[in-house]
Amino acid sequence: MKKELSTVFNQRQYMKSGEFEVFFYKDLDLDHIVVHSHPYYEVYFFLSGDVTYEVDGIESPLQYGDYLLIPPGVKHQPLFHSTGKNYQRFVLWISREYYQSICSWSEDFSYSFQYVVKEKKYHFRTDFITFQNIQGMLLDLLEEIHGHKAFQHLNAQLQVQSFLLQLNRITYNMLHEVPAASGNVLYLKLCDYINNHLDEDLSLDRLASFFYTSKYHISHVFKDNMGISLHQYIIKKRLQSSKNGILSGIPFTKLYHQYGFSDYTSFYRAFKKEFGLSPKEFREQKKLPDGY
Repeated sequence: MKKELSTVFNQRQYMKSGEFEVFFYKDLDLDHIVVHSHPYYEVYFFLSGDVTYEVDGIESPLQYGDYLLIPPGVKHQPLFHSTGKNYQRFVLWISREYYQSICSWSEDFSYSFQYVVKEKKYHFRTDFITFQNIQGMLLDLLEEIHGHKAFQHLNAQLQVQSFLLQLNRITYNMLHEVPAASGNVLYLKLCDYINNHLDEDLSLDRLASFFYTSKYHISHVFKDNMGISLHQYIIKKRLQSSKNGILSGIPFTKLYHQYGFSDYTSFYRAFKKEFGLSPKEFREQKKLPDGY
């Protein structure tokens, strides 16, 4: 972010604005917040922390990309399992009056909360790409609210309305997923996630948990679309990226870990099998200085 947009958390449970408020919180030492409710709508987006969230007596363990929709009058609270972990989240408050006014323009604005009230399901789980888009919209809204540009208030209103429609679309797609198209969508999202997390755990167990689907389904979808196994693809992407790392002069002692290999020996063997050269031979072929 260009500027600090986080808010100091003070446990305020009332709105200062008559329309909407948005917060980005980062806390290390929170260990208790009393159960509470309020007369406005809350949309909560979880980024990090060791937290389970209780809404209307229903407890949901949270992971990156989860969001909660909490209607007015519904009791809720976070349950902390440990402190010292950065508890980060976005919170959007929308007053009942403002929400009703935009819903009077179009019932489409009310889709998600209508579903929540009817089904009493408050917890939703997105994938990495979707949540990145959500996060970008919320950061844009925060920058608009805390900026000093012309027509600021009107533009912030339009951003909130656009955000609600986008959220409703996400909720709708989640509830009406079309099986015929879902395989290709999952494949594209897997590729994007892998490319952005080459230095992290990309095991089938981890991916199945993140994308909220089975290991078998992930393996099947990926092989059908790519023609090689998921494991082979990950190794190839890591090795290709490691070539760029070598060309950038990253020492071998750091390189293998940066690109997701557990030790140098396994990196060396995979690199030579893929390219016919050892990492050192590749570097010398490109006439780079010694990286050790």
